[in-house]
Order: sequence, then structure tokens, then C-alpha cells
Amino acid sequence: MLDVRKIRLILELREAGIINSNVLSSIEKIPREKFIPEMYRNQAYENIALPIGDNQTISQPYIVAKMTELLEVNSNHKVLEIGTGSGYQCAILSKLVRRIYTTERIKNLHDKSIKTFEKLKLSNIVTRYQDGNEGWEEQIPFDRIIFTAATKNLSDKIFSHIEDNGIIVCPIIKKDKQILTKYIKKNGNITYEEHDKVLFVPNLEGIN
Repeated sequence: MLDVRKIRLILELREAGIINSNVLSSIEKIPREKFIPEMYRNQAYENIALPIGDNQTISQPYIVAKMTELLEVNSNHKVLEIGTGSGYQCAILSKLVRRIYTTERIKNLHDKSIKTFEKLKLSNIVTRYQDGNEGWEEQIPFDRIIFTAATKNLSDKIFSHIEDNGIIVCPIIKKDKQILTKYIKKNGNITYEEHDKVLFVPNLEGIN
């Protein structure tokens, strides 16, 4: 039986403008509480970001839903995620795509996310402990790429990872703001759209 709190969250996301039924269905299926430290689990279905340790957060459900919607994924897609974090965004995507490759630079979070994916039997996720800014060259090309940390600009290396007609969704730092930005690669050219103002942890280099 569906948790009343989860139903309320789905209604809230609809009211906030999330209209993709597949995205909403994935949010319904994935238990957010499994990605959150025990002390915050009573807040799992509130539309807020929560701390997950290591100075990181799990994004609010609206932002996860919005980024997933902007990616325009389908069941044949191969996706690269830069920044596994709690693993929640990755789990949502795993219900919608063929395979997702995810990188995390903080060892503790990387290890925890693997255990959560295993408990939830999410078998189409491939994880790697590394600086995600390096990409994942052995698996090029990807249909979609998602960044879950705020980035000043995307490198040519990352753009080279994406198929033609591919999409990258990333929070981009502009002056004192972060803007959720969607990049589209078409005939080798990159165009972009700016969407919501957001607040993410910064995209750092190296591993920890």
C-alpha cells in the first residue's frame, strides 16, 4: 500500500509542474528513506534536501524530478551520472533507462550507495569511485549525462562523451547563482536552455 506521505509528495510535484508520468512513477517506486540517515527518515517524503553526511545532501524530490524530466530519457538510453551522492537520483533514473554509469569522488558515499543499490536489487547501475570530471571514456558514447554538483563550466572532454542528439543536465555556477542548465548536442553543435535556480554542493576535483 502506498504511503500517504508519498502520495502527498507526488501530488505536490504535479502541482509544481512535473508532468512526466514515468518520472512520477519512478519516484513512487523508489523508497527515498533508504538513501537517508536514520535520524532524518521521518522527513523522507517532505520536498526538502536533507544531509547525508560527508558535507553532502540528498536533493529535494522536486529537483530530482525536474532534472530527470529535463533529461528526456527512454528505456534504451545509456546514462552517465557525475556525483552518485546518496544514490537516490541514480536509482530514480535506473527505473527509466537501459543502464546508468555513476561516479562518486567520496569513498564513504560510494560504498554506501553500492549497498543501497544491492538491497533494492537495482541491477542496471554500474558504479565507479573516481573524480567524475574525468568522465568514463571506456563507455563513450552516452545518450545522456547528468551532473549532481554545481559546476562552473563543462569541459570539451565531457561534451565529447555525448552522442549527437544527446542531452546534458547540470547546475551551472553563474556569478553568485546556480542555474539548472540543459545542453543539447545537435550536428556537433551545442545549444543550451536555462531553467530553475538551484542550490547544489560544488563540483570538486580529485577523490576523497
